[in-house]
Amino acid sequence: MRAFIRFADRLSAAFGHAFGWLVVLMTLGVSYEVLVRYAFNAPTPWSLDVSFIMYGTLFMMGGAYTLSRNGHVRGDFLYRMWKPRTQAAVDLVLYLIFFFPGITALILSGWKYSARSWGYAEVSVNSPAGIPIYQFKSVMVAAGLLLFIQGLAQVCRCLLCLREGYWLSAEQDVEETEAALVRDHGGEAT
Repeated sequence: MRAFIRFADRLSAAFGHAFGWLVVLMTLGVSYEVLVRYAFNAPTPWSLDVSFIMYGTLFMMGGAYTLSRNGHVRGDFLYRMWKPRTQAAVDLVLYLIFFFPGITALILSGWKYSARSWGYAEVSVNSPAGIPIYQFKSVMVAAGLLLFIQGLAQVCRCLLCLREGYWLSAEQDVEETEAALVRDHGGEAT
């Protein structure tokens, strides 16, 4: 079980880090658009669609990575006061009742939309450039599959916590900027 958790965490981290570079590409693309639009009065017909596609891809493909690092928003004002076994039991029930049905629906509906889009080589109707978007719709399926794998790892993490009484920590691959600043200035992060 621990090996699968580590595999899923590493897989999510690899995709999260790879797709994180889309931030740089989006910044360059938007900067280029601003430059040519305002300095040369020559706006591009593709910039808006490409920005939407890259942001949507970044958002969806980063979901599993965020889940692996417990980074999703959680109403934890009560949760954090519970013992680890209680947290694990509640998490396990919520994964089974809400998470997996939702992710399964995302994968199945994403597959349908993606297949239809690939079938007629769908292009964006929002721009005169006719940017292809069928590959973007495939991202829904890929993101859903990654989330499903990471969800299985989270369930394994819950089962381990129920058995052992403590949470298996996620691999540390990044450090929050706030924690680094506090550490460098001699304090402790809360």
